[in-house]
Amino acid sequence: MATKATIAGQRDERVAQIGFFRNLFRQPEVGAVIGAVVVWAFFAIVTPDNWVSVTGVARILDSSSTLGIMAVAVALLMIGGEFDLSAGVMTGTTALITGMISTQLGWSIWLTMLVALAFALIVGYLNGVMVVKTGLPSFIITLATFFILRGANVGVTRLVVNQVRVAGIDKVPGFEAARLLFNTEFQILGAEFRTVTIWWIILTVIASWILLRTRYGNWIYATGGDANAARSQGVPSQWVKIALFMTTATAAWLVGTMNDLRLRSAVASQGIGNEFIFIIAAVIGGCLLTGGYGSAIGASMGALIFGMVRVGITFAGWDTDWFYAFLGVMLLVSVLVNDFTRKRAEAVTVAGAKAKTEEKEAA
Repeated sequence: MATKATIAGQRDERVAQIGFFRNLFRQPEVGAVIGAVVVWAFFAIVTPDNWVSVTGVARILDSSSTLGIMAVAVALLMIGGEFDLSAGVMTGTTALITGMISTQLGWSIWLTMLVALAFALIVGYLNGVMVVKTGLPSFIITLATFFILRGANVGVTRLVVNQVRVAGIDKVPGFEAARLLFNTEFQILGAEFRTVTIWWIILTVIASWILLRTRYGNWIYATGGDANAARSQGVPSQWVKIALFMTTATAAWLVGTMNDLRLRSAVASQGIGNEFIFIIAAVIGGCLLTGGYGSAIGASMGALIFGMVRVGITFAGWDTDWFYAFLGVMLLVSVLVNDFTRKRAEAVTVAGAKAKTEEKEAA
């Protein structure tokens, strides 16, 4: 029979085994946070005059914000075990819908924004339904959607305005009010920031709260971890996936709207290729390609790293062609770090379960 001293010794040993640092590495975003610190310190050494300033911070946040909004939505979908390769082109499609209807029919931009949102929700819903009903990989379903939207963007735009660019959005009713809300400038200490950064922060907080504090967040993790097991426990995993596809489409609509309001125009090629950057940002932030693991904060940190590298290369005066080489290195390192942190998390979970079992036996 175990003595109290032995039991106490066992407890002390378990506490030492599951210490602060091992628990720290249970967090999906820890690798991205470390990466962000390293990237910031690197460019602070290389180009300190521009980098360590309010203007430098404003440039970094401006470069990261719209990517961050999309990365958070894509991260939620990846945690749920799926991908959306139509997310990038959807930003251009919704921007074109808003621009064409408002400029050609003279409608208020607020009304055309709602029409574009409805379209995005329908496409997101159809993507989700086709994935859960057919059992086909979301990679294939959304790749088909990508090509459909890409072709329609060019064909419809040429048909309506006889070119691939929709201009004059700033002349439609309600433009200035919408721009003030979604994507306007404001000054802090002489540097120019944009309201899109505030949207990014708010949406990251909301997504983190959903994942960590709500039943729906638990459903997302359970669905991504094992959809069949989740269904057996009463989780509506099919509806969770459909809702996540609609969330990604909504985020694409928001980013497309913000681009309309900032650029005052829309082009048919807008957003093409960005879907991979959204996924890379989410992976850098700690999301696993297999689903069931990740965080919204990590995805935002991944977007921040992306923005820092892009702005840092410009500040340093380097050839911007090297940017994608940096991006590839970051992706590879992030996958390795994510695999390490996942194994740490699993080790801590197993150790915790073992500790509880031993404590019950000792009692």
